[in-house]
Amino acid sequence: MNFLVPAAFAFAAAIPVVIVFYLLKRKRSLRVVSSTLLWQKFLAETQANAPFQRLRHNWLLILQILLLALAVFALARPYFSGHAKSSALRVLVLDGSASMLATDEKPNRFEKARAEALKWVDSLSQDERMMILLAGAKAEVKQSPTTDRAALRRAIQSCQASDSPTRLAEALKTAAAFVFEKREEAEIVAGEIHLFSDGAAPDLVEMANKNLPLDYHRIGQGGNNLGVVGIDVRANPDNAKERAVYTKIANLSTNARQVDVELLLDGQAISMKPLDLGPTNSQPLVFTAPQSKDGVFTVRLSATDDLAADNQASIVSLLPVPVKVLLVTRGNRFLEKALRAAPNARITTVPQLTDPAAAFDIVVLDDIVPGVWPGANTLAIHVTRTNWFSAVSRVEAPAIVDWKNTHPLLRFVNFDNVRISESLGVKAPAWGVTLLEAQQTPLIVAGDIDQHRLVWLSFDPLQSEWPLRISYPIFIANTVEWLNPASSSAGQFTLRSGEPFRLALTQPVTSARVTRPDGSAKDLAFEKPTTELLFGDTTQQGTYRVRAGTNDLTFCVNLLDSIESDIQPRDELPMGRYGSVTATTVKRANLELWRWITLAGLAVLLFEWWWYHKRTA
Repeated sequence: MNFLVPAAFAFAAAIPVVIVFYLLKRKRSLRVVSSTLLWQKFLAETQANAPFQRLRHNWLLILQILLLALAVFALARPYFSGHAKSSALRVLVLDGSASMLATDEKPNRFEKARAEALKWVDSLSQDERMMILLAGAKAEVKQSPTTDRAALRRAIQSCQASDSPTRLAEALKTAAAFVFEKREEAEIVAGEIHLFSDGAAPDLVEMANKNLPLDYHRIGQGGNNLGVVGIDVRANPDNAKERAVYTKIANLSTNARQVDVELLLDGQAISMKPLDLGPTNSQPLVFTAPQSKDGVFTVRLSATDDLAADNQASIVSLLPVPVKVLLVTRGNRFLEKALRAAPNARITTVPQLTDPAAAFDIVVLDDIVPGVWPGANTLAIHVTRTNWFSAVSRVEAPAIVDWKNTHPLLRFVNFDNVRISESLGVKAPAWGVTLLEAQQTPLIVAGDIDQHRLVWLSFDPLQSEWPLRISYPIFIANTVEWLNPASSSAGQFTLRSGEPFRLALTQPVTSARVTRPDGSAKDLAFEKPTTELLFGDTTQQGTYRVRAGTNDLTFCVNLLDSIESDIQPRDELPMGRYGSVTATTVKRANLELWRWITLAGLAVLLFEWWWYHKRTA
């Protein structure tokens, strides 16, 4: 046993003072009585003239000495040294993601993690430092390394969980920068990392082979949760006057669940469907509803579970408008038919492009180098521009090796048994994402360049078997949808928690007001007029209202993360293919005892009071 304040034992000098009080004789008062027969014992005590008396057995004296000893012992702050080794620096990382708001711990997991972290602050020794990190929508340093316990407690109390996915990898990278030191060209461990989390995070492959001194403190008990993990809205292919809302509901618990799924438009319920979900299973669901004006569709679950952040999801639905497409081609019946089959497409065909085509929403360049490059969103087929790629070569019979079927452009698109005779050879550019890939070159690239969207095909589909496959018209329809400025602008009004909201304004503004889902408002002021609105505080799930000048609009923020919705606490944190960190068992650091000693002293005081009154009653 050790003591944090050994100087408090000086107060033990008060114990002899208590004993002296019991040695002193009590002062007697004179009274006239008729007989001393019944007062012999009293007279015997008053015969001696000495001020002190013999110390006799007295339970009150023993209780008072015990009470005083306990008080001195508590002031000395005794503690037992636990199994935790001393460390020059301890980095506490609190997971502040949506899953930490699960209520299987009371009041929720994050409060449990906060309480555990505060215990580590209480056990901090005088020669140790500690820092606090919050891993929420982004990694935040809440307190830099310090020995000040009060500052550490304030930092932990200021941490708040949000409705966003976690960024554990980013937080662990920040922590690693503090616990590793370089000395004489060698990297040594100068601290340790303590992560308080339920483990609901993607594979931390970025931290593989880093040899992090990481202690994973698992928080949470169960995985009772259902959630909305996907939502989209499109025109109903069977009725042009209706909208089709596609959603995906997941049951992440180990029990079969029945739930009612409700569809709302601008807060008004319009449809409801019952759904039976097996354990750890998910199911897509489609609603159709009429829509006469732009609005917000919301899918809501009437479920009782441990996480509320994913029980509903909202999406902004803008009424479809005709998209004007300019096709620059020498003649391509496959391409023209596929474009005309795209919903709301209005096709204009020309053999050559001589102006920027500002009146059109999409320009399709079919193996023709234009005289003037278009200033609109573009589908470029087997044609390239000098600023798109650093070098261009020719590739014979490129073999398809991979494609990204999760991208909107390749939804329901398959490239099995598609052979290509030749293509252009380039290196993957920084401005785009490779969607279709051969061993020698990207075959389809999509991205943003010069403030416009671009889909680039390195090959001519007529020099392949692709136009004979059903995936070809599907790809063209997906491309028209993705390049449509109205669709891209609708997409910016539906975000995932933690993503910033950006909006290009037609008129410059100097201020704006954003109303959050909980009703609180935040005013934005700009030093000079701006035509772009940027708002980053999107950690709350729900619908936001924005007023900027004459603009009055709505955007939605959703969790939509199946990993975060799976709130079952993980026993291990995966770190790459071959690495993992196992959750630690209970590991006490320096355990202080003064609180328990104080409670024992209070019990002795109450007993002494009871004993005194019992004896004098």
